[in-house]
Amino acid sequence: MGTILFLIFFPMIIAFILLVVKADKGRDVIVIGAAAIIAIMSIVVAIKYAAGGGEYFSFDGEAVNYVMMVIEAGLCIYIIITACKHKKWLAALFAIIQTPLVMWFELTKGHGIEVESNMYVDRLSIIMILIIGIIGTLIAVYALGYMKDFQHHEDEKGNKDRRPWFFFVMFLFLGAMVGLVTSNNMIWMYFFWEITSLSSFWLIGYTKTEEATNNAFRALIMNLLGGLGFAVGIVILGCVCNTVEMSTMLLIGSVYGDLIAIPAAFFAFAGITKAAQMPFNSWLLGAMVAPTPTSALLHSSTMVKAGVFMIIKLAPVLGMGNFAGLMTMMVGGITFLFASCAAISQVNAKRVLAYSTIANLGLIVACGGVGTAGAVWAGIMLIIFHAITKSLLFLCVGTAEHHIGSRMIEDMDGLFNRMPRLAMCMIIGIAGMFLAPFGMLISKWACMVSFVDSGNILLVGCICFGSAVTAFYWLKWMGKLTACVQGEESIETGVHKTETFVHITLVVLVVLVCLIFPLMSTYMLVPYLEVTFGGLGGGIMASGNMLIMVIMVAVIVLLALFSFGKSRKPQVPIYLAGVNTGDNRTYYGSMQQEVSFSLRNWHMEKYFGEKKMNVIGDVLCVVMLVYGIAYGIATLVFWMGGAM
Repeated sequence: MGTILFLIFFPMIIAFILLVVKADKGRDVIVIGAAAIIAIMSIVVAIKYAAGGGEYFSFDGEAVNYVMMVIEAGLCIYIIITACKHKKWLAALFAIIQTPLVMWFELTKGHGIEVESNMYVDRLSIIMILIIGIIGTLIAVYALGYMKDFQHHEDEKGNKDRRPWFFFVMFLFLGAMVGLVTSNNMIWMYFFWEITSLSSFWLIGYTKTEEATNNAFRALIMNLLGGLGFAVGIVILGCVCNTVEMSTMLLIGSVYGDLIAIPAAFFAFAGITKAAQMPFNSWLLGAMVAPTPTSALLHSSTMVKAGVFMIIKLAPVLGMGNFAGLMTMMVGGITFLFASCAAISQVNAKRVLAYSTIANLGLIVACGGVGTAGAVWAGIMLIIFHAITKSLLFLCVGTAEHHIGSRMIEDMDGLFNRMPRLAMCMIIGIAGMFLAPFGMLISKWACMVSFVDSGNILLVGCICFGSAVTAFYWLKWMGKLTACVQGEESIETGVHKTETFVHITLVVLVVLVCLIFPLMSTYMLVPYLEVTFGGLGGGIMASGNMLIMVIMVAVIVLLALFSFGKSRKPQVPIYLAGVNTGDNRTYYGSMQQEVSFSLRNWHMEKYFGEKKMNVIGDVLCVVMLVYGIAYGIATLVFWMGGAM
């Protein structure tokens, strides 16, 4: 237990230290040292608890409950004051409702509920701890170099240096996430859940511009709405089932039937908002206004992963054919399809990554809603591969933006010549998102199998069409990156060493997890599924197929290593439908006039505009959410009437 508490409190202590450290050198040493310690301790935790399959921690948490209650009250007051100051009344309203609701429950009904285990570490928690401890800290190390360039631009605008605050929130975030994924007491999980919501508010609004402030409040309001759903779920779970423990909730699921689906529906609703599913995806799109490390942290390793962690955790009670499971799987499937379609029309690289994130999270949510062992296997694999690959792409785009002055895909002509190492990292990241034999495609194949087995034809249609358009928008971007334009000067020497180190490390991790995923399946996922579902029940990729995929990845890596830097192909001027002027950018056209050329993608805005895709997706998802929540409330009212 000591190692778990260390991973919760150590990042928070570092956060407060970084809040007072102003010098760059001191900050660099602290962040790099703390990141290394957190990453190592995450691995230690994985080794320590994976062998035993998990462990419950039983201790008297009453004093901790009161401390959390005081902190919750303080955070509630802060949100109310800040919201009123900016006239964001919804944020104040949600804070006024949910925090007193949870406190009332804790002091009345909740006070009499005995909690055997406030914390629990299983193999799913271990996977999340590794993602937080390794990917999260790599993003923090990357931020050292990135934020120096960012602050240079801020200095030109006359804005003060707020980097101590930025790194304070990042490490606070990491500590809260570890607390969230190891909490068995739902009240404790709620506490850490709200800290992550507030942290995202601070990170998105970092620059304090009007746009950043508005987007930060949008994120806060939507996550507070999810927090309200979480609070209602706790009250219902406690009053109906006389427990606030996640493990007990899953254990009694088959006994309570549709009744347990009522709190599960509210918890799933909280997960849907945190995972930025339609109609709540706008908060994640708005997060792009923040510095790139924020986007990477929110989109890949922490914030949104809290939402899908919750839903994957709930999978056993969602997969019993109840209304909560149907609501969850359909919201995830619809989001995957329409977010993928919306990505086609985007030219902003960060916006493509944002929609891709929303889509892939939708796929994970759908897996949790299906709730079978095979679907959960696919969902957890998606969490792992997506966290590494998407963080790599976000950080690469951030570096490219600082050096070419744009984050637009259409401005990445010749990037392979200007920044070859960065372009190669981006190509590997994109390949990892949709090409065989990389992990994301393997996971999607497993998703499709589980969806077919579920018998939900609409869900099968969502993944088929969504996957097709996914290949379309990734190929457009990859084509831009692989196009070589001779004569371009390299500008890669200006990239900070910390950024390059993180890029290369993430590339290695992308390849490594593809090589060892059969081991992850055998020693982490399969034992977790056997404990959680009492067996696998099919749907898991056969070991022979896994071995074939690993061999394919190994062959690709070996070919790349042997051919690196050995090309002897002659470089000749590009034929440009006319005589090349010599710069590979212009040619002599008719009347001997110089004509410049450009390569541009077709973004199909007319057919797949994000406004159109969001309207359709939002309406369909709202219908499913209203159905799920209304059905749950009606069931609760009926039960209360019968009980009386």
